[in-house]
Amino acid sequence: MSSIKSTNLDYEKNKIEKGMLYLVATPIGNLADLSERAIKVLSEVDFIAAEDTRNSMKLLSYLGISKPMVSYFEHNKRERGQVIADRLKNGESCALITDAGTPAISDPGEDIVALCAEQNIPVSSIPGACAGIVALTLSGLPTGRFCFEGFLSANKGERRERLSELENEKRTMIFHEAPHKLRATLEDMKNTFGEDRRISLCRELTKKNEEVLRLTLAGAVEYYEQNAPRGEYVLIVEGRNKKAKNECFFENMTIEEHVNFYISSGLSKMDAIKRCAKDRGVHKNIIYKEICN
Repeated sequence: MSSIKSTNLDYEKNKIEKGMLYLVATPIGNLADLSERAIKVLSEVDFIAAEDTRNSMKLLSYLGISKPMVSYFEHNKRERGQVIADRLKNGESCALITDAGTPAISDPGEDIVALCAEQNIPVSSIPGACAGIVALTLSGLPTGRFCFEGFLSANKGERRERLSELENEKRTMIFHEAPHKLRATLEDMKNTFGEDRRISLCRELTKKNEEVLRLTLAGAVEYYEQNAPRGEYVLIVEGRNKKAKNECFFENMTIEEHVNFYISSGLSKMDAIKRCAKDRGVHKNIIYKEICN
């Protein structure tokens, strides 16, 4: 399947070790992205642990690989993790794969790696596709410093609290998001980070219909009011810069002080309320009620 030539030395270096857990990154869309080393590991381990065995069977069938499989996912990871660990301690080798991408990144593989570390079971990682990194490289946003935040909570209060904790984060932020939650997440991001914060929305990565939208948060909210979200998304959000921090002059002001600041600069009371609401990312009625009270 590959034109890459392997020497005996390469073969020995990549020899499958007994009792080893291999974390094998699988393609996030384009099957041609699977490495020769990953194929070798999947072909030669004693068994494969997969997030969804039915989905993984399609990949293995494409590769012409037939191996015993066990399921390992979020809701059985505690029980099944120890079963896998016991088999490893008995000398079997195992490859852990997810539906797509790198195991242990926003994935229950994190738990079995920790379990192996506790029980002195060796682990090896076979590098490959990672949706967050692919999206980051395409974003057009700073890549020198970034943080991975994974999926936000579906609970509105918890999601907003998490975003609030990230309000002053200066690094570029990476999020995963499902299509049915995208609109609510974008609205909360706009209200927390501000309308002008830049965002890159990436979907169908490495596939034929790959799409990357580079917008502001206000632009993203407006776009998805008119267009239905489709597919799984990776959101790359610009970190807060020094200019934005200096512009947040109202940080230590009460709402009344904030409104009075604009009145003193020549705006009418209603215009000052509107400007205050825009600064704080809330509806003007909230500011109006606060002032009246």
